[in-house]
Formats: sequence, structure tokens, C-alpha cells
Amino acid sequence: MHSPAPSPPPVPAPPPGPSAPSLPAARSGGESGPSPHRSAFRPDIEGLRAVAVLAVLAFHAGVPGLAGGFVGVDVFFVVSGYLITGLLVREAVTTGRIRLLDFFSRRARRLLPSAAVVLGAVALAGAWLTVPLRRADLEQDVVAAALSAANWRFVAQRTDYLAAGHEQSPLLHFWSLAVEEQFYLLWAPLLALIVLGAARAVRRGRAVRAAVALAAVPLVLASFALSLRWTDHSASLAYLATPSRVWQFGVGALVALLPWHLMRGPRPLRLLCGWAGITAIVWSAVAYDAATPYPGHAALVPTLGAAAVILAAIPGRGERSTPGGYGIGRLLAGRAPRAVGRLSYTLYLWHWPVLVLAEARFGPQDWPVKAALTLAAALPAYTTMRWVEQPLRRSRTVSEFPRRGLSVGITAVVLPVVLALVVGTTTLNLLGPATPVQLGGLPPGAASGPHLLARTGSAPPAAGPVVPGPAQARKDFPPDGACEVAPAVTRSPDCLFGAVDSPDRIVLLGDSHAGQWFSAMLAMAAQRGWALQELVKQGCPLPQLAVDSPQLGRAYRECDTWRADALERLRQQPKPRLIVISSLNRYTADSGLLAEAWEKTLAPLRAIGAPIVYIEDTPVPGTDVPACVSGSPEEPAACAFSRANAQQPDPLARRIAAGGLPGVRAVSVNPVLCPGDGPTCPAVLDRILLYRDDAHLTNVAVVVLTPRLERLLTDAGALPAVGGAGAASGPTGPAGWTEVFREEFDGPAGSPPSSANWLHDIGTCYPGCPAAQWGTGEVETMTDSTDNVRLDGKGALEIVPTRTADGAWRSGRIETRRSDFAAPAGGILRIEAAIALPDVTGAKAAGYWPAFWTLGAPLRDGYTGWPGIGELDIMESVNGRDSVFATMHCGTLEGGPCREPAGLSSGPQPCGDCRTGFHTYAVEVDRSPGAEEVRWYLDGRVHHRVAASRMDPDTWKRAVDHGLFLILNVAIGGGLPLADGATPGPATEPGHPMRVDRVTVSTRGRAA
Repeated sequence: MHSPAPSPPPVPAPPPGPSAPSLPAARSGGESGPSPHRSAFRPDIEGLRAVAVLAVLAFHAGVPGLAGGFVGVDVFFVVSGYLITGLLVREAVTTGRIRLLDFFSRRARRLLPSAAVVLGAVALAGAWLTVPLRRADLEQDVVAAALSAANWRFVAQRTDYLAAGHEQSPLLHFWSLAVEEQFYLLWAPLLALIVLGAARAVRRGRAVRAAVALAAVPLVLASFALSLRWTDHSASLAYLATPSRVWQFGVGALVALLPWHLMRGPRPLRLLCGWAGITAIVWSAVAYDAATPYPGHAALVPTLGAAAVILAAIPGRGERSTPGGYGIGRLLAGRAPRAVGRLSYTLYLWHWPVLVLAEARFGPQDWPVKAALTLAAALPAYTTMRWVEQPLRRSRTVSEFPRRGLSVGITAVVLPVVLALVVGTTTLNLLGPATPVQLGGLPPGAASGPHLLARTGSAPPAAGPVVPGPAQARKDFPPDGACEVAPAVTRSPDCLFGAVDSPDRIVLLGDSHAGQWFSAMLAMAAQRGWALQELVKQGCPLPQLAVDSPQLGRAYRECDTWRADALERLRQQPKPRLIVISSLNRYTADSGLLAEAWEKTLAPLRAIGAPIVYIEDTPVPGTDVPACVSGSPEEPAACAFSRANAQQPDPLARRIAAGGLPGVRAVSVNPVLCPGDGPTCPAVLDRILLYRDDAHLTNVAVVVLTPRLERLLTDAGALPAVGGAGAASGPTGPAGWTEVFREEFDGPAGSPPSSANWLHDIGTCYPGCPAAQWGTGEVETMTDSTDNVRLDGKGALEIVPTRTADGAWRSGRIETRRSDFAAPAGGILRIEAAIALPDVTGAKAAGYWPAFWTLGAPLRDGYTGWPGIGELDIMESVNGRDSVFATMHCGTLEGGPCREPAGLSSGPQPCGDCRTGFHTYAVEVDRSPGAEEVRWYLDGRVHHRVAASRMDPDTWKRAVDHGLFLILNVAIGGGLPLADGATPGPATEPGHPMRVDRVTVSTRGRAA
């Protein structure tokens, strides 16, 4: 899916038509014939073209203050409708018929050769300046433009959500030429038929004008009504499609048809009309922008403005055609505007390819550079006008017979088509097959560790081409059929997959960033004999936000309807086993608004009572990744993208981690998609091309990520394990956990914990006192009294700090008797506990320091060797803050790779519910070859990791390559609470326990 935004910026305005016909003024014997005072050539209209094209070019160059320069499209269409209709009507009145072959011959030789030169140049330049995948798209654009069908190709692209994310085409501006040609393929034959009916009329001029006007008026009204409707329902269709633009040609036609030359109009009124018209055009160019619903009602201003300028210079009865001294016509008829107007057609044809291809080669440019590039386009534009357009227009040989002009036009169509097909075919052969990837042949994905793919030993994956190939990636969608519903759809079909008759099901809910997980969710559901229900809508935020649809170009009302329907369906259906939600994380930058919108959606979901897992949004590259990789197949690292731009803060994930949404858990695969902490994220990992466009994962990447996602969901308790006590089996076979220690703290209330599993630390230091006050400056004395360490009789351990009458603090600290908890060779060790922190905060909590942590077994041999023997602080919290943190200690006493004495800390992790409810804290020591690291989890979400690569091998081995023993305690005072700004004092309130529901230790052996 692509990121949500206001209405899309209008596409490039159309090229101005050919220079005005310079035929001699036709006359008839009746007053209803063509005006005897008017020449077919209008120098002011040539100048009007200059105004329009300069506005459009400034808009494309991004010149400040001209964000509405796209209104030139309206001016050009009105001018073209006026000139061509006037030409045809004059011919009909003078000769009694319209010679269609002559008309289309003139159009062909004037328009098509110049267009063919540009198309051929773009086809060849694209082979040099663009990457292969974009080049293949470009050659298809050349064919569509040459066949005058470019507008419909771009309509299909802009209204297709799945086609979003591609770069702009250098031939996007050819849509308008296509619209014009399609209109006249209808208009000229229609006028010819009308003329046949009016040819024998006594007053032929009046009859022809009346008949054509009767045909034009309903056409204009119907087209304008359609334009309004499409602007409201699909702005791209309204902007690019021919039917919604016909009315603007029709307005120009009506100006040409109505007998203004028979009227005596006061010159001041004509002056006012002309200046009002040009003011309307300029105002709309300045006032409109990308957010203006267009064309719609807004297009009336420049359209009627152009008509007013044309009308103002039509002389009345008995008037000369010379423009008045103060009229806008005299200004437009000046030498400079006319010179630009003569060049306008070829200048328009050239400037947009120059801009787009330059940016494709050198990257995005600021507006002064784009303005300079636009100015530079005048050179090829003048060359084309001077050596192609004008010679063919003036050639007696070509114009002598209509078939010769048509032959020139056909040649101008065929040549770029053939050239595009040759270049395109060569490019497709270079890209390789675009057939679907055979998923059965994919390498297995890693369930944990820093690598995407599972590895044997430390060997990296074998070299070879990326999978999927760039051409395949473009079409590598989830195989969910029509279940990812399009923007115009308001209700998802009954999308059940897998064991559809099973009473158990997983629900996949959200926008396309949820839909990208379809294959993974289906595999997990099928493995358990469950069904998968998909409720996914393109570009529709799951939080209840009001957004616009770029495809529809307006408020996304269908999204609100769909969301309400999906939530109601889930409320009425049987409770699912799991609801998996995900959504693009950038529909709004207002975190407060987003939090409120999520609450409106999550409240009814949580009321269903099923577990809810939020998959954090994956990185958003913001660029067409397959296209980039197609240009760097041997060096995909060149397509890495900015981490800061791709990964934005996730308020929902933070709130879930803080315990603000009980029953909702969060998981993330982003640590493997964007590993490390460097400035960029990769586009390709282990030869897997990760993204199919600028925002979505390829289906291949999702399939490879399935074992990892499944482990995250099982570790979070959202899914039952398959084939073991922990993670479900992946593609390589069962990969279950083996539980090696479990303590449920069952026993009578007030009794001590099991002496078979636990021993008490007594006093203020270990035997021999190598580090007084436990080495941290704590003020309490640890005891084995049940006043300080006891079972609550409900399956939980309580460690309670107390204060004696004389102000001395007492508390509890217990260790596991076992100190052999270690990761098996090439495997993983997982230590986990469910803990509720002391429910005290503010001044009453000053000095409180609860902790769950481990120390290396070698420490028990004389209790020396810290920190080299390693310490893993799984959970610590100080002073009753609504936050927790994790730390690794290693190396030397001062400095070293672990930055002692502070250690490598996660920093505070928000956890607003940690004092009032149980949360799961875990650490994994991963000794998998090539993936060695330590990971910390809060409620199943990785929030901190330390990789072996951060230190030398010997330091890493001394810290983790041995057994560990576990520690639970509540300290009072010491260096950490002091560093946080509080020490125990008279206001510190004793008696608030840390409660521990369970402690487990599990291992998972090396994958086969």
C-alpha cells in the first residue's frame, strides 16, 4: 500500500494544440455566414497559448506560488475546441460539406511527427537513463502514447491501488493529446453528419450553426455533469478520461458557433470581459493546489476565463478585427507572447521528459534546477518545430493529397511503436521471467537470530540472483484473490481459507499492510487445522481516522463503511482463536489523534474477548524497490533506504508495551528487516528481495518470515505451539522448546519458596564481602524471613521490603540453586518470568529497586570475576516509575565493550500497567552459528538486543559461554535509584511486594 495523503497532485497539463490554422477568411453571401471582419488566424490566441503553457511549465518546475498552473489544461482544451470547431464550420458553410480526410490529414501531419520525434527520443533515452524495470514500463507508455491511448493507460494505473508506488512516467503529459485526438475522432464525423442534413438549407450558415449548437449543448451539459460525479468519486478518472473533458472543448466550440459578430457590444464591456478572463486564469493558477478537487466545479473558472478572453477579441457588426489599445488581446498579440505560443506545442512535448528523465538519472531536484531544465528544453523544442513541424505543415508535396498527410501520420505512429517494442523486448529478456516464484523451492527462514534465512554453521546463503526477480516482485502479491478489497468496495466478501469448516479461526484484519501477512497467517492456521478469515481493505486505516483516498481523490467514505461493517461482523460471529491486526503507521502525524482513533477500533475488538496481536508496521522504503534492484542486480546494497524515514515511531506499540491495552500484544519482525542501528535499511537480505513496491513486502519475504513470526506469536502466548512446548515447527521440521526448569510458586500462604529450587542470600554481601552493600550501595539487609520472602497461597511469590522501628530496611533476595542454565551448543536459552512490580509510586516509592536477573556460574567460585563473567538484567525498575529496563554487563570494571559500570542498557521501556498486573519478562541467549546475540522481551516484544559483534570473541565467550543462575530481589536504595533522582527517606513506604507468578527456563537445540 501506498502512504495516505491529500488528493493527488494533478497530472501534467496537456500540450497546446498546433498553431492556429492560417487559412484565409472564408465568406458567404448571407449575414449568417462567417464574419467578413474576422480572419481565421487569431494572434491573441497564440499569445493566450503562451500564458497557458508558461503556467503549466512553472507548475511542473515547482515554481513557488504557481501550484495551480495545471489549469493550463482547461485553457488549451477551450482554445482547441474554439479553433477546430470554427475551422470545420467555416468549411461547411463555404463548401457545404466537411472533408474528413483533409481534416485528419492536417491533424496528422501537424501533431504526430513532432510527437513521434519525442516518443522516439524518450524510448532511446530511457534505455540509457532508466533502470530496466522502469524502462519496460516506459516502452509500454511509448506504445500507448503513439496510439493516442495514453490517458486510459494512466487512468488504469492511478485508479489501481496495487499499481501505486511506481515512478512518474516521462510520457504522462501525452494523456491530453490522447484526449484531444479521441474527442475529434467523434466530433469531426458528428459535424460532418450534421452538415449533410443542413447543406440544402437556404441560410446554410445559420442552419449549420444552429444544428451544431443543438448537438454541442447537451454534450457539454452531460460531460460537465459526468465530470462533477467523477470528481466526487474518482478524481483520477475525472482528470484523465475523455468523457469528463468533452465539456471544455464544447465551451470553446460554443464560442465559435454563436454569432457574436452580429452583435454590437460596447467596447468597455469587451475590455472588461477580456481582463476578467485573464484574471480568472491567473487567479486559479495561483489559488489552486493539489488539494483542490479537480476538475469539478473548480474547472469552471479557468475554462470560462479562457472563453471570455477569446470572446473579448471577436469583433462585433461593423467593427475591425484589430484589438483595442487597452484590451487584453493587444497584450497577448505582442511579439514575445506569440513567439512562445508558436513554440508551445513542441516545448510542452519536450519539457516533461527532460524533467523526469533528469531526475531518474540524478535524483530529485529543487525548483530552480527544474526551472533551468525546463528552459533548456526550449532547444530541442525549437529544433523540432523548425525542422519537423513547420516543414511538414508547409510542404506542398505532403499537403497536396490527404492520403500523403495520413501516410505521414501513420508512419509517425508506427515508428515509435516498433522502436518501443524492440527496446522493450530486449529489456524483458534482460529482466528474466515474470512468472510466479515457486514457493516450494525457497530456502527455510530463520525462526530467530539476526539473519533472515536459516543457516548451516556460519556459512552465508549461496550466491545467486535475488528472489523474487525484480519483474516477479512487481506481481508477488498475497494469493488471497479478491479478499483485499479495492477502494470503491464497502464490504469484504466471505473470505475463509484453510480448514473452513473448523470452529477455530484466525482473523487477519486491517489495510494492505495487514494483507501482506496473508500467506504466513494461512500457514499457521493450516498447521493447527484452523480457518483463516481475511478482512482487509486497501488504503483503509484500521484506527478510526478520516482520510482521503489517493485513488478516489476525495474523502475515503468507503473506508469508514467497510471498517464499521467488519467490526460488526466480528461482533456477531463466533469468537475467533486469534485476531491479528496491522496497519500503515503514517496516516497521521498527530499521535494524540491516532491514539484516540485506535481506541475507537480496539474497544469493540477487545470486547470480543479473543487474544489480539498487533504486528508492528514494516519499514516503508518510499521508493520503487524492484525498479532500483533491477538496475543494481549485482549490488543490491545500492538500493538501501533511510532508516529514519522508513521506520517512524509507533505509538500503538509503545502503548501496548506500557500495558495500556490489556489483552493486546505486539510483535515485530523489523529487527531482522532492518537489522543493526545504521542509517539505512536493506532492500535485499540473504538474496531475498523484500519489497514489491515502495511500501509492501513481497509474498516471498512473508513466506520466509513465517517461522519467525510464528515463534513470536507462540512466545507471546497468542498461538498454541505445534510439536513442542514453544515455537511451532517451521519449514525445516519441528523446532520446539525443551523446558528445563519451572517454578509455579505453589504452596501455603506465608510459607517460604521451595528450598529444593531456591536459596536465600543473607546480609549485605556474598561470603567474604568482596563487594559491600552488594556492590551497589544498597541500604537494606537481606533476610530469609517470611516477612520478606513468602508465598501468597495463590500461586505467586512475594518479595516484600520492610522497615524496622529503628528505620533499618529489610528485604529478600533469592537465587536458583541450579547454575547450569545455558544455551546448548548452537542453540538458544530462554529465561522467563511473569512479574507484577511493587504497586507504589511517587515519594512513597523512593529507593525501591525490584529486579529479575542472572549471573554467570563462575561467580560462585569465590564470588569474584564480575563483570567479566556476565550479568543479564532481565527486568529492573526504580523509584516506582512506570518503566522497566534491561542491561548486559561484561568485560572490565571500567569502560570496555559493555561501557561499565553502566552496562549496555535498553533504557527505560514504558510500562504503565506493570505495577498493577503481571507482565512477562524474558531473555534469550542465542548461540546459533552466525546469529549470536542476547535478546530481551517484554510481553513477547523484543525491546533490546546485544549482538556478539559488539565485542571481541573472548569477551563474548566469557560472558555467555557457561551456566547461569537466576536472582529475584527487591533492593532499597543504591546507585541506580540515586542516578534516577531519588533515595529512600522518611516518606518511602515499606510493605509493597514484588509478586512473581512463575519462572521458566527452556532451551532449543541447534536447528537441523
